[in-house]
Amino acid sequence: MKKLWRYIGTYSRQTFLAILMVIGEVGMEVSIPFLMTRIVNIGVANGDTPYIVKTGLAMIGMAALSLVFGILVSRFSATAGAGFAKNLRAALFNKVQDFSFANIDKFNTASLVTRLTTDVNNTQMTYMMVTRMFARSPIMLICAVIFAMNINAELAVIFLLVTPVLAVALAVIMSMAYPRFREMLGAYDKMNAAVQEDLIGIHAVKAFVREDYENEKFEKEAGKVRETMLRAERCVIWIMPIMTLLISACIVAIVWFGGNKIIYGSMMAGDLMSFITYTMQILVSLMMFGMVFMMYVVSRASMTRIAEVLEEKPGIVNPSAPIFTVDDGSVEYQNVMFRYREGSGEATLKNINLKINAGESVGIVGSTGSAKTTLAQLLPRLYDINGGKLLVGGHDVRDYDLKTLRDSVAMVLQKNVLFSGSIRDNLRWGDKTATDEEIAEACRIAQAHEFIMGFPNGYDADLVQGGANLSGGQKQRLCIARALLKKPKIMILDDSTSAVDTATDSKIRHNLSSRLAHMTTIIIAQRIASVMDADKIVVLDEGEIKGVGTHEELLRTSAIYNEIYRLQQKGGDKDAV
Repeated sequence: MKKLWRYIGTYSRQTFLAILMVIGEVGMEVSIPFLMTRIVNIGVANGDTPYIVKTGLAMIGMAALSLVFGILVSRFSATAGAGFAKNLRAALFNKVQDFSFANIDKFNTASLVTRLTTDVNNTQMTYMMVTRMFARSPIMLICAVIFAMNINAELAVIFLLVTPVLAVALAVIMSMAYPRFREMLGAYDKMNAAVQEDLIGIHAVKAFVREDYENEKFEKEAGKVRETMLRAERCVIWIMPIMTLLISACIVAIVWFGGNKIIYGSMMAGDLMSFITYTMQILVSLMMFGMVFMMYVVSRASMTRIAEVLEEKPGIVNPSAPIFTVDDGSVEYQNVMFRYREGSGEATLKNINLKINAGESVGIVGSTGSAKTTLAQLLPRLYDINGGKLLVGGHDVRDYDLKTLRDSVAMVLQKNVLFSGSIRDNLRWGDKTATDEEIAEACRIAQAHEFIMGFPNGYDADLVQGGANLSGGQKQRLCIARALLKKPKIMILDDSTSAVDTATDSKIRHNLSSRLAHMTTIIIAQRIASVMDADKIVVLDEGEIKGVGTHEELLRTSAIYNEIYRLQQKGGDKDAV
């Protein structure tokens, strides 16, 4: 909670006011028993009706003020709690935006979603309870103890005997419950991952009639959440019975010893009544403390998980003196080595040496798992290399301002990502200031203009989430047009025409080479036909370059390339290449 305190931000005022209102509420509540003592000891004992009425009215006024203070406490604490959660979510989301792919791989998507939702909700509830109950509990405890000791110090010793027993019990419960709740949140991550995977692949699930399998898988993960939750709850459920036992023991002891004192005349009946009331206030404050403690035990694991994200250092950051201009689209790999995780065994890319001149068209081919996509992802620093140097425009990519570098490199990923909204809105992700003429020109190059104009609203046609109302080829062409609007110096097409026919693919490549000759184009493809006209073709195998040359040269010199070409010419499964 201490680490997360700074995210209260502008809502610290509401927090302070909530605590101030708590002080007022407690002040009124602890004063009422004192007045009740005076009514019994003075008003009733002397038969003074006016005194009883006057003091009774004062008690009613204090009760009314306590009610007003209580309402304000609820209002301010709820506002502060909601604001705190909003700031915390914003901080988490902004932090994730700064993460490199390696950082995201470390946490995984499902876990980050759980931390942004369930963990923040748990932390918000704890914060609200802290501002309402935890602030109230010690104030009431201290005030009630002072008033009780003022009435009879000997009876107040009972509280001192109960306190260490309660402290030991809570400490033991906390040490046992924390790791169990941490395990429970890990189970939540796995359940969310199962849900996410099912929803993303819902078309495949239905196509293969695997609903029963997915239901069983989800029930298994949900069952694990239930089991871990029960193990954790078995610890914290002991808090309330222990506190109830201590409260009952205190009341019995006070009534027993207090009754004896009244019999022997060392204590008045009104004093005992007030003492019992203060005892109840003390024990209620301890019970509130127990409730907050129980919520804290539940949320401590959540707060730790939130802090882990906020304290994670982004794997890729701007240099201290960044370069803000990319001169051209030239690329050079110098003995580049890369692995996704340090100490993870064999490197994904090994001894990569490759030079690409500005404006060149380069194809990259290789079998599945040969690290073709990884090679391209290093250019915009989605990952950082572990060895060697990678130059863009004559400078190391690590010397550039990240925004400048990534604006100069457009990447159309294997998985097409479109967002709900109009086609025009999606295209303007490439350039939010693009004119209608620029948008139409990019779509003509990407062979998308014709099918867009076939929609009733043209470029204003709405897309559902993920562009589900478009075909695979249409989505790919829109993504290419969106990338072109960035006006990049380097364009990376990562198997981004796999869903279009060969004729359309050829037109797109022709447009890129003839109308955007200044732009370096890197085409990652499974089909030889998509790269055979490139200025040079790179053959990758198991993370190493096995050949570089034109189509004709590689047919003569590269056995791997020759085998791929031969299989495809025979009509083999292109996706299996």
